[in-house]
Amino acid sequence: MPVGWLLALLLVGAAPVRGAEAVSVCYNYGCLTSAEVIYSDRQLQQVRAFLGAARAAADERQRLSLVIGWLLGWAGQQTPIAADRGGNTEDAGVDGRMDCIDHSTTTTRLLRLLESRGWLRFHRVLDPEYRVHHLSVHHSAQIEEIGRGGQAAASTRYYVVDSWFRDNGQPAVVIALPRWLAGGDETSADQEAGESQEAGESQPAGDENNRRAEAAAGSPGARPGW
Repeated sequence: MPVGWLLALLLVGAAPVRGAEAVSVCYNYGCLTSAEVIYSDRQLQQVRAFLGAARAAADERQRLSLVIGWLLGWAGQQTPIAADRGGNTEDAGVDGRMDCIDHSTTTTRLLRLLESRGWLRFHRVLDPEYRVHHLSVHHSAQIEEIGRGGQAAASTRYYVVDSWFRDNGQPAVVIALPRWLAGGDETSADQEAGESQEAGESQPAGDENNRRAEAAAGSPGARPGW
């Protein structure tokens, strides 16, 4: 066989297949410990289909909340982070606990995975943001709403995707950056979602559809306590 053909075959064999993908998650506070998590092609395609159904930016944010919960829950099937509980008090000293540094770092990596595959149509991923509230520093992953063609929205809006507030596998809190900087938490996120619905912004097609998507994905959302 000619050397040129042999080299071509070797290059083809070495080409990466866009299927399963590895992401590094960190935990035990301050990213003290890291572990590689493998997301299967089946899991990723279910995420792709769910995000692909988003009709508008508000809809995509609601879906991202669920998707980040799924991805962290699946990661908990491969690493100790299944033991992580919302906040920093319920899991003190437990292997797999995650503080806001662990969450903001890991969630940003998950968001960049989604972005790199072209699955975010209404947002771009930014570096993590932090706030100082009541003398406490808190960090979160961050996204920016964009308009058509990848340009910034007419009224540029930033949001945090904060997975720290809730137990492993639960939906992340997605909330407007100004409200979060002022001390907003998961209660504020629920209020914000209600305001969006009153304003007529597009939301996912009901809780029943979300439950079906969770069950189809084999996500942690299907277990009691979601």
